Amino acid sequence: QVQLVEFGGGLVQAGDSLRLSCEMSGGTFNRYAMGWFRQAPGKEREFVVAVSRNGGSNSSADFVEGRFTMSRANAKNTVSLQMISVKPEDTAVYYCAAALAVGRTYAPTQSRDYSFWGQGTQVTVSS
Repeated sequence: QVQLVEFGGGLVQAGDSLRLSCEMSGGTFNRYAMGWFRQAPGKEREFVVAVSRNGGSNSSADFVEGRFTMSRANAKNTVSLQMISVKPEDTAVYYCAAALAVGRTYAPTQSRDYSFWGQGTQVTVSS
């Protein structure tokens, strides 16, 4: 069974940088598009960024504004989310997700397209 484990969250100051990581086990990693979602208290889960199975295509939400970069290391079954210039409104639980790819450029933005989810990691940004 596919399992995803995130790590790297924590408490940071506005303007800081941090890196989240997610490791997959139990699946063939390069068969999956990978995405990051987040959910703040009282809000619905929202899409952040996604990358296709071979890393060749990316999707990102408008609010990212170039501040977040997602990458994947297929040899390590790992994806990362590099966050810079974080803002208090970035405070949320961040989730890693995997979607069985239907093509090389598949990088979906909808939660319903992802079959496997990590437990989430809390990111808190203080002002």
